[in-house]
Amino acid sequence: MNPTTRKAKRPPTTAKRSAASKNALPSSNTLPVDAQDSGGFEPDLDAALARVLRLMAIRGLSGEETEIAAAVKQELLDAGVPPDTITHDRAHLHSPIGGKIGNLICKLPGTFKAPRRLLMAHLDTVPICAGTKPIVDGDYVRSANPATGLGADDRAGVATVLTEQLLTAAIEIIKRRLPHPPVTFFWPVQEEVGLFGARHAELKHLGGPKLAFNWDGGTPEKVTIGATGAYRLEIKIAGIPAHAGVCPENGVSAIAIASLAIADLTRNGWHGLVLKGKHRGTTNIGVINAGKATNVVTESATLRAEARSHDPAFREKLLQEITRAFERAAKELKNAQGKRGSVEITSRLDYESFHLDDDEECVQVVDDVMDSLGITPLHAISNGGLDANWMSARGIPTVTLGCGQMNVHTTEERMHIPAFQTACRVALRLATGESG
Repeated sequence: MNPTTRKAKRPPTTAKRSAASKNALPSSNTLPVDAQDSGGFEPDLDAALARVLRLMAIRGLSGEETEIAAAVKQELLDAGVPPDTITHDRAHLHSPIGGKIGNLICKLPGTFKAPRRLLMAHLDTVPICAGTKPIVDGDYVRSANPATGLGADDRAGVATVLTEQLLTAAIEIIKRRLPHPPVTFFWPVQEEVGLFGARHAELKHLGGPKLAFNWDGGTPEKVTIGATGAYRLEIKIAGIPAHAGVCPENGVSAIAIASLAIADLTRNGWHGLVLKGKHRGTTNIGVINAGKATNVVTESATLRAEARSHDPAFREKLLQEITRAFERAAKELKNAQGKRGSVEITSRLDYESFHLDDDEECVQVVDDVMDSLGITPLHAISNGGLDANWMSARGIPTVTLGCGQMNVHTTEERMHIPAFQTACRVALRLATGESG
C-alpha cells in the first residue's frame, strides 16, 4: 500500500485546504473567523501559550522524563485534578534502555455515560534541543539559541506542544467543570527511541478506552489514520584479522564483506526506496562500526539497519534480501588458506503497520470536530512510526493529529501559534465529547 494523503470522505464545511506535510504549514492553518463563533467550549489560549513556553525549558530526554513528568503532574494538581486519578505505570522496566520513570496517566470518570476516550502525547524528545531559549517571534515560537531545536534538552516543540494539548484539555475540564465522557490523559515515555512507552504500557491503568487520539508533528487538519511497519536489524560480521602490510592475503576484511553486501543491495534495487511491481518499501544501512587500526585487516564489523513497508509480507521479503546479500558477500571472499568470514543477523519488530478505515469511530469523531471548527480534515498515511502503531496493535484504535510543529528535530524547528491554538480547540472538543 502506497502512502497517501486525502481529504476525508465527508461533505466539507469550508473551502478545501492544501495538503500539509510535517515540516510545512500553509497560511490556511489559522482557524477561520466564522469557526470561532460556532459555539462549543473554548480553551484559554493565552494560558495555553504561556504554559507551553514554560514547559519547553524542562529537561526530559528519552529514558530521563522524570522532571517533565513531575511538571505535568504539578500542572494537573494545581488545576484541581484529584491526586488519586494520577498514576505512573512501569513500562520503563520493560524497555531495552531502562529508564527512570514510566508512563504518566490521568484517568477521569465521566460526567455522563459514554465510551471512554484517551488523549495521548509522548513526553520525551531528542537531544538537539539542549540549551533552547523559546521566544515568541510574530506568529511563531522559536529558539533564541540558533544552535538548538525548540525545547530545552528534551522539550522539542514536538513533545512540548503535544504535552500542552492534553494539559489544556485536562485543565479546562477540571477548572471550568465542563461535562465530559470518561477520559484518560496519557503521556507515554520513550517514543523517540522506539515507541517503548506505548509498546509496554500497562493497559489496565488506561481504563479500557474505546477510541483514542494521539498528537504528533504536523498541521491541525492532518489526520493520520495509518502508518508503516518496521524491523530493526543488527548485522555482525566476523572477518579474519591479518597484518595489512605484511600478509594481507591471510586476512578477510569484515569491512569488505559489508561493502560487497551493500553494493549488492543497491545494485539490485533493495536499498533505499524499494519498488518491486506493486510492492513498496524502504531499507537503510544506517550505522557501521568497524576497525581499530589502518594496519590491520578488519576482524569484525557491526551494522545497524532497518526495513519498512506497509505490507507485512513484503517487509519479510526485504529482510530476506538483506540477509541473502550479506551471506553471498561472506561466501565471496576468502583468504589465501581458503577460509571465509561469517555473518550473523538478528532482527526485531520495531512496530507493526496499521490502517484505520474512514468509518472507524475515532476517525469519524475527529472529522466531526474538524467540521465543527470549519476545518476540512486531511486523512494521511505515514511512512514513519507513531505511538499509534502500538496502541492500535494492542486493541485501541488511535488516530494521530498535528498541532503546529515545523522542521522538527532540527535547529530550524518552529511552532506556528495559530495552528497550535487550533489544535488546543480540537483537543478540548475531543476530550469533552463536544463537536460544536
